[in-house]
Amino acid sequence: MEALMSLLRPLDPSFPIDRQIAIEANSVILVNPFTLDKADEAAFLKTWQDDAAFMKRQPGFISTQLHRALGDSSTYLNYAVWESTAHFRAAFTHPDFLAKIASYPASAIASPHLFQKVAVPGICVA
Repeated sequence: MEALMSLLRPLDPSFPIDRQIAIEANSVILVNPFTLDKADEAAFLKTWQDDAAFMKRQPGFISTQLHRALGDSSTYLNYAVWESTAHFRAAFTHPDFLAKIASYPASAIASPHLFQKVAVPGICVA
């Protein structure tokens, strides 16, 4: 997990991903912004593609989508849907996934955070 931790910068430092994955919840959304040097974009995309292919084969995976910031920004956002934190935790801590972390460019910093849908009357459902 040490290589993984050097890649991570918590979105909410008071509640990092290692604490989030300990909570049992169903229907969770991973939101993961990445920042990196522009020169590392091709390497980042290849590594992310390999990781996404691995995650796609894991139990409980539903979907993922990668987004790129507009303009000259080399910021990316990954959005993934999982059946539960238990499923995500199993994939996120899997030795094969952890071994792939070293392939990310040194400039890549990820800020993974788990969310659940919120019901807002008249606007959206949980």
